[in-house]
Amino acid sequence: MSSFYDFGFNDGVLDGIEAMNFDKPTPIQEQTIPLTMSGRDVIGCAQTGTGKTAAYLLPIMHHLLENPNRTGVGALILSPTRELALQIDQAATGFCYFSGLGTRAVYGGGDAVSFENEKKALTKGADIIIATPGRLLAHLNLGYVNFSNLQHLILDEADRMLDMGFFDDIMRIVKGLPENRQTLMFSATMPPRIRQLASKILKNPAQVNIAISKPAEGIVQQAYCTYDTQKIPLLVNLLANDQHVSIIIFSSTKIKVKEIERELKRLKYSAAAIHSDLEQNEREEVLRSFRNRNLRMLVATDVLSRGIDIENISLVINFDVPGDAEDYVHRVGRTARAESTGMAITLINEFDMSRFASIEKLIGYEIPKLPLPGDLGEGPAYNPAAKHFRSFGHGKGGNKGGGNKGGGGGGGKRRFNGRKGKGGSHQGKAPQQPKS
Repeated sequence: MSSFYDFGFNDGVLDGIEAMNFDKPTPIQEQTIPLTMSGRDVIGCAQTGTGKTAAYLLPIMHHLLENPNRTGVGALILSPTRELALQIDQAATGFCYFSGLGTRAVYGGGDAVSFENEKKALTKGADIIIATPGRLLAHLNLGYVNFSNLQHLILDEADRMLDMGFFDDIMRIVKGLPENRQTLMFSATMPPRIRQLASKILKNPAQVNIAISKPAEGIVQQAYCTYDTQKIPLLVNLLANDQHVSIIIFSSTKIKVKEIERELKRLKYSAAAIHSDLEQNEREEVLRSFRNRNLRMLVATDVLSRGIDIENISLVINFDVPGDAEDYVHRVGRTARAESTGMAITLINEFDMSRFASIEKLIGYEIPKLPLPGDLGEGPAYNPAAKHFRSFGHGKGGNKGGGNKGGGGGGGKRRFNGRKGKGGSHQGKAPQQPKS
């Protein structure tokens, strides 16, 4: 397919595609849209940033628009987080603007008015419902939800939903849906539990695999080996480059995210944190400011590494190495979306080197380790085979091994930069990473 016009979409879908300035389909769209248009169940396996949202939204819209007698809820999209649900709803609203199709996001954290609006959509009907499992079950348990005319079920970021413990919730939801429906499942990875879930809720699905567990080619990846006491000075050095106008800094715990935010604000940087302690309206305001470029830096836990589609993020910094190699792919996937390019930099302390080696094994190549700026002194030598153990209650203290749990390795009292702290649619080409 060279154009979205080749799929045979309803004119209402084409109007939305033009309004959203989509041009050429990405590989996941090119391969899954014809299957979905034909009515088949589909498993789509592709990394973030490859256009999965449009891959299922566009053919679903086509089917709904081709049925002039539709009533009730026509499509249900399940999402692991409220942030992803909002992102999908925003995309659906844009695509549906000229079509007359209605959408509604259903997620936790809202007030009583939000709950009543969700109830209205679930009883009187909205063409497309985007929901988190927990919030949807809260409505289902009250007995008024009507899915009798549902035609499509979509599970987005299915692996993430299982990681978050939603397997039983998903099965409870599915039991209340019509058996005669089309089911689509999209996932960045395909572990055994995903296959188990697919076998229970999909019928003879077609499977499409696109670039599983590989960072996009447009991402320039680099790393620094650094002691914890050098991380903030190094971060400040990296942020001095004014060419990066939109930056996400990831850390594995909300405790460390808060510390980084405080330090950046002390240094007068335009930065804010997003984590689970914030109220929903606070999280939405931070994301809105970041999207609108009123905020240059976003500090976040892995809750943001999947499911947030913000254009033109030029730099992702992993303040510490993620505990799971797959999470690295999702973190760095926030930059170089579609056809753009971006940079991802990881700070590796001596305790996280074996984890970083696991990431390099997963992606299939070594990531360059750059020397620290001269004024920071020497960092640890990169040696993943060496065994490092954290001591408790002293200086660098923390947990044995990688230390990314419970404060990212900050057991007892420790120092943080001298202060006490508490423990879619286009793809381009860029030079490939060096092969090991």
